[in-house]
Amino acid sequence: MSQLAQSLILIGNPNVGKSLLFGCLTNRYVTVSNYPGTTVEITRARAAFGGETREVIDTPGTNGLIPQSDDERVARDMLLTTRGGDVVQVGDMSNLRRTLLLSLQIAEHDIPFTLCLNMSDEARERNAETDPAALSETLGIAVVATSALRRWNIEKLKRDALRPRKATIHATYPQPIEDAIAELTGGDLRGCPTRGMALSVLAGDETLKPFLHGDELARYDDIRERAQSRLPVPLGVAIANARVAAVDALIGSAHSHPTKAQNGFRDWIGRISIHPVWGVPFLFFVLWIAYLFVGKFGAGFLVDKVEHDLFQDRLNPLVIRFIDFIHTPHFLRELLVGPYGIITMALTYAIAIVLPVVMTFFLFFGVLEDSGYLPRLAVMLNRLFRKMGLNGKAVLPMVLGLGCDTMATLTTRILETKKEATIVTLLLALGVPCSAQLGVILAMLGPLGPEAMLIWLGATVGTIFLVGWAASKVIEGNTGDFILEIPPVRIPKLSNITIKVLARTEWYLKEAVPLFIVGTLLLYVLDALHLLTAIQRALSPLVVGGLGLPAEASNAFVIGFLRRDYGAAGLFAMQRAGHLTPTQTVIALTVITLFIPCVANFLVMLKERGQRMGLAIAGFIIAYSFGIGIALNYVMKAFGVTL
Repeated sequence: MSQLAQSLILIGNPNVGKSLLFGCLTNRYVTVSNYPGTTVEITRARAAFGGETREVIDTPGTNGLIPQSDDERVARDMLLTTRGGDVVQVGDMSNLRRTLLLSLQIAEHDIPFTLCLNMSDEARERNAETDPAALSETLGIAVVATSALRRWNIEKLKRDALRPRKATIHATYPQPIEDAIAELTGGDLRGCPTRGMALSVLAGDETLKPFLHGDELARYDDIRERAQSRLPVPLGVAIANARVAAVDALIGSAHSHPTKAQNGFRDWIGRISIHPVWGVPFLFFVLWIAYLFVGKFGAGFLVDKVEHDLFQDRLNPLVIRFIDFIHTPHFLRELLVGPYGIITMALTYAIAIVLPVVMTFFLFFGVLEDSGYLPRLAVMLNRLFRKMGLNGKAVLPMVLGLGCDTMATLTTRILETKKEATIVTLLLALGVPCSAQLGVILAMLGPLGPEAMLIWLGATVGTIFLVGWAASKVIEGNTGDFILEIPPVRIPKLSNITIKVLARTEWYLKEAVPLFIVGTLLLYVLDALHLLTAIQRALSPLVVGGLGLPAEASNAFVIGFLRRDYGAAGLFAMQRAGHLTPTQTVIALTVITLFIPCVANFLVMLKERGQRMGLAIAGFIIAYSFGIGIALNYVMKAFGVTL
């Protein structure tokens, strides 16, 4: 505990701008590490608060101190083990009830803290402002209104954060619970020193065991059973009801006005996007805009400009002339600018073909994130996902998979059951293309017309639901409850989106370009050793006979394991060179979409799901992807379908 004595803990509900506030407070390089014994990441950075220095720690979002997930348990544990540090609770000003429910629990744990009401600009727009001075007087602690997005009032928060106080907020519980609390905190039980911990024990929080004394656990159970016998409802429900009643009584004294619709159009968008009927055409409208922006503008116009006007017409010829001028040895020339050259293939694919698509996708995805549409998509698809043994919350990692399957696999931790996490991991690896691969796919399908798009989309989406449904029957376990907060529809902030796009583009360049170079080197070595032709011959019965593709398409599947978008880029080059017919293009794209995930995702899959399950998923995907491709080839031939 001593090493954390100079720390400042940020704790709060999800989606209250806590991480953005962390950036405002620290404004410097941060370190990210796993909390001991878990895979939950904690962000830390040192920052100056007047004349003092604090290590600011951004904890995972939590809805309460009785955890329902690993993220919430880590946030609770850090709060309980960081006595002596300063605590700042970050809440959404326009959602005061949720904020104060967490404030009450912190107060019951006897922890001094400062309350930061963030998103005050948004609360003002929605006529849901809270008077910080009145609330401060009611709670007995410092209350600071801020806007992390606009960096407003951050200095005042820094000053007040170093003067935390214990809140006077409290709830009155039914008499059986009050009697049990008195017995638990009466002095002879060492494991429950605070009212909050006693309430967690009564609510049946099993994660508290490390904080309790093993020789007294039986006595805790006895006290809990006696209290439950005197109540008509479960203890947890009685505790929750009393807390809500206490908070509702406090809200009036804070002069907080109920939210009123200040923007009819935004509220209308929010309602229609989750409507069981009109939400579907709204989703297709969003997908159509994505196709126009990412598929037409990014993968069409921008790729054409960068690849042809910059690389093929200027940069590559200039480099070739320079290498020939200095009489570079033949092997080095081929390595740099040959058919499998680092410049003419790796950098051309990574920068000229994939990067414009990645940036336009990240821009569009950033707009969806900032607008608040993604949680609404989860609500709309909840009923459909139930048929796959999932709930609407599974939409979030699958949508994130459109950015990067590797990162999305890590976010399956938000799912409440192992069964759900396993199914989503399988579906991410099988049928969700990452942004770079999706952009290349859209660029290849664009010129082929709607029929090609429908065949590819039908095979991919059909696979997701068919395999998801089958997996839900095979994999044992239960589906978790679907509880998700729906934020208001917001106008995306250009500065916020720009930061996200630049950060994600930097990540892509650092991760993808080196792997593109490694993949090109692999092809160069295989070609130099005449092994590439041997591989093509070995795969010929499958690729040529089964899929009906040219033999050189084997290269795309070989390097697709390094980066699926690299494999797609290889098919893109073949299409542009006239080596793929429209029908072959659709079959090849279907297989490469359903093909085994890239090596980074494969390794994360092994880490998250275990070696046995990870290998089983990978083996199934390889067999399934080629099986679907072969079936599609023969069905199209049998029915005389040509594109």
